[in-house]
Amino acid sequence: MIEETGQVVAVEDGAVWVETVRVSGCQSCSANKGCGHAVMDRKQAGSRARIRALNSFTVSEGQAVVLGLPEGALLKGAVVVYLLPLLLLFIGALIGEGLAGAGHGAVVGGLLGLALGFVGNRWYSQAHEHDVDLQPQVLRLL
Repeated sequence: MIEETGQVVAVEDGAVWVETVRVSGCQSCSANKGCGHAVMDRKQAGSRARIRALNSFTVSEGQAVVLGLPEGALLKGAVVVYLLPLLLLFIGALIGEGLAGAGHGAVVGGLLGLALGFVGNRWYSQAHEHDVDLQPQVLRLL
């Protein structure tokens, strides 16, 4: 379970909006001086993010809570968001090259496959919008 601490900023029926402070793990990494990710992360460190989380506790605004998200949900989301469009890009390029020969057929097929991957992402996110297993939840109050 991936956990994050935050402060409740709004309460809804069955859910809360929680504001978290982004913290980087780059300080503990030995390669942080030469890493491009560390440079980008320094700019965003300390910024705030608002997250809607499912809630079964009695909470009020300003209260600190711990949010949780199963690792499987994060892995599943990463596969759908990154791997699906990339896989369809390559498949589309191969099909385009096979149908139209080398050159523009591969480019057009790849772009169509990529667009189909983005449409698939949109469909997946809408179909699983209310899936409890894929949403963050309030684990405990602080």
